Amino acid sequence: MNKIITSAIMVIALSAGAHAGGFERSDQSVAVLFKEGRYLEFAVRAGFPEVDGVATATSPTPGVESGNIAENFVDFYAAFKFDINERFSAAIVYDEPFATDIAYPTSGYFLSGANAELKIRELAGVLQYNLPSSMAVFGGGLSVYGGPRLSYTIANAEIPTSNGYSIDTDNQFGFGFLGGVAWERPELGMRVALTYNSEIKNDLDSTETLANGTVVNGETALDTPQSLTLEFQTGLNPKTLLFGSVRWVEWGDFTIKPPLFSSAAGNPPLAFFPDDTITYRLGLGRRLTEDFSIFGDVSYEPESGGQTGNLTPRDGFLSFGVGGTYDFEKVSVTLGARYALLGDADTVPAPGGPNVAQFRDNSAFFVGARLGFDLN
Repeated sequence: MNKIITSAIMVIALSAGAHAGGFERSDQSVAVLFKEGRYLEFAVRAGFPEVDGVATATSPTPGVESGNIAENFVDFYAAFKFDINERFSAAIVYDEPFATDIAYPTSGYFLSGANAELKIRELAGVLQYNLPSSMAVFGGGLSVYGGPRLSYTIANAEIPTSNGYSIDTDNQFGFGFLGGVAWERPELGMRVALTYNSEIKNDLDSTETLANGTVVNGETALDTPQSLTLEFQTGLNPKTLLFGSVRWVEWGDFTIKPPLFSSAAGNPPLAFFPDDTITYRLGLGRRLTEDFSIFGDVSYEPESGGQTGNLTPRDGFLSFGVGGTYDFEKVSVTLGARYALLGDADTVPAPGGPNVAQFRDNSAFFVGARLGFDLN
């Protein structure tokens, strides 16, 4: 059963949130906490999105195509889990959960040459306490866990067609926390874990400029949203595992409003999202031999139906992931891939504004690789 459980965890970490709401690239899973003893893992995730749209009649360039605006990317992940004693265990997790790389090709499109880069790297320390067996529920053990999160934010953007506008920010650290509770029966491959990640507030020192020489130094708020994730798994038989998750993220309150950009353009945000998102995932893992397991899953995020900004032109998705894990004694190697159909989106310059572009029939492809080391 353990090999099947490993496979289920791998598919989540390799490509779970690389296409989810807002600019998520990871679902911030703490599944590594449930590995036995000491365990070390490294992973790399690569994305190849294809996102293009057409300007509408209410835009400055009706009928002009944007070209592919989404850049390819590579993200990294690492985690180390260890036991302190019979009751306490801990993990250190490095992830890159939020990022976006948008670049509009040089063309006749009304956002020609516009680009935006946002990268948020995060280091979390998690302490887990396993409650005494006398407090078991339905034959399963309970544990609680939590700890601090340290984030590092890099952000800049250029919109040449808006009076030569650009913004550069100083890289900044931010602080938050996570907490959760889990129930598990390892002998049956059963586990349910509920994890909360807090909002992390950032007031970035920013420099905004216009083509006419105007320069404004100030602060730009960029707060990553809070989230709640329910992860579950259960063994269907000795060789098959059912797994899944439900994740809520408070994207509806997210905005980026640099002072100069907002004042010069009538107080709109530079970036925003219309609604909170809920992402669903369901999958199966199957052990084919003592050393080799395969897995597959389906993920779905409903379209909100609201208008989106020009730096995030998609709304919901449907994706399919597959992969396999091979164990070499105390080392495991996992490869995974995912294909996502991105939801159609209508973009606006500001919430409630006119529809200036339509993005239809877009997609993304993701691959990942992971090495796991049993250090017991």
